[in-house]
Amino acid sequence: MTSDTVLGTGRDRVAPVVGYLELLRQREFAGLYASFSLTAAAGTLSGFALGSLVQGRTGSPLLTALSMYGSSFAAVLGATTLMSVADGSRPRRALVALHGLSLAALAAQAVPGLPLAARFGLLLVVGFFQALGTGARMGLLAEIVPAAGYAPARSLMNVTAGGASVLGFALGGALLAVLSPYQVFALAGVLAAAATAVVAVTVRERSVRAARRPGLRETWRGNAKLLGRPGRRALLLNLWVPNGLVVGCLALFLPYAPGRAGLLLAAGSAGMLLGDLTVGRLLDAGRRARWAFGLRLLLAAPFLLLALRPPLVVALLAVGVAGIGFAATLPLQEHLLALTPGAERGQVQGVESAGRLTWQGIGAALAGALAQAVEPRWAIALLAAVSLAVTAASRRAVRREAAAVTAGGA
Repeated sequence: MTSDTVLGTGRDRVAPVVGYLELLRQREFAGLYASFSLTAAAGTLSGFALGSLVQGRTGSPLLTALSMYGSSFAAVLGATTLMSVADGSRPRRALVALHGLSLAALAAQAVPGLPLAARFGLLLVVGFFQALGTGARMGLLAEIVPAAGYAPARSLMNVTAGGASVLGFALGGALLAVLSPYQVFALAGVLAAAATAVVAVTVRERSVRAARRPGLRETWRGNAKLLGRPGRRALLLNLWVPNGLVVGCLALFLPYAPGRAGLLLAAGSAGMLLGDLTVGRLLDAGRRARWAFGLRLLLAAPFLLLALRPPLVVALLAVGVAGIGFAATLPLQEHLLALTPGAERGQVQGVESAGRLTWQGIGAALAGALAQAVEPRWAIALLAAVSLAVTAASRRAVRREAAAVTAGGA
């Protein structure tokens, strides 16, 4: 199978290779790409600022981890209530409105006297609207780019998000040395406002989708259909659980190495950037599928070294190598897309993203709870070991589903 092969359409067909530059020449994709990048940068800055604020006020590893990744818990609320808006007949209008609501919640974090309870409440609001926005954005992406351009498009967006995270975490530590957390929140709000404006200006409205009334009932109907297939459940399990447990490892960097957390987070983001660039752009679909299992192992295994408290250089290298493993999501997402009807792609991708975010929140909560009982380094090692166990135990089901997808396209 070559990089030109398109899956899941009854037989293999060859499509032209779509490169990054070709994608960026499309005005709508360029707008989605730019807004996604700005949103990622804003989220990184605000998360680091809130984590530092909570760590300084409480000294609690659990609350610090939840402050950085706790918004992920609200993603499941979006996935189970209103995710059908992602496939509504006015996706651009929905996306702009969701951006605006997230911006308002983020701007409120810049208020200095806000109690921590209110900050955590706003965190959940942001997570809820971001989950819906992701579904709408990815539904539009599947319409804007050709089928052969989907994997490169997701790869480019992931690469840029990784770059934004690298800069965000590296700059976050530097900015907090000269600015207050509230000023960093304000800077993140400026980036979020720019993201909203870019979407409004560049993305055109679409009304070609099936006329469905989005709401609770439609969301439940779509989710029941999505989760009713064992193969899809196996793919979702591997997109959610190993990833979420490793994010729990990342959430403990502040208590693990308070003065070096920004560097460790930046190293992980740099690895993610390299992995998405290599797997999404340089590997064809067949090799992406073959490498998926090894990448999921790579995602967790290097974190076991942190239990030994290695020198900083070794720790940075281990975290960076582990970050490459996040690229395992690309082949799994390709398989999921091949199983999804076009009219449901927004909701399915939104649920996949929301579940991944939710498990990141679960991973952060588990990590923080473990770190209350044992040293952070042992909590990191335990989460990594469980991630490896889940990946190994579910390998057969994932391979079976991958084979079914390939057979459907043969």
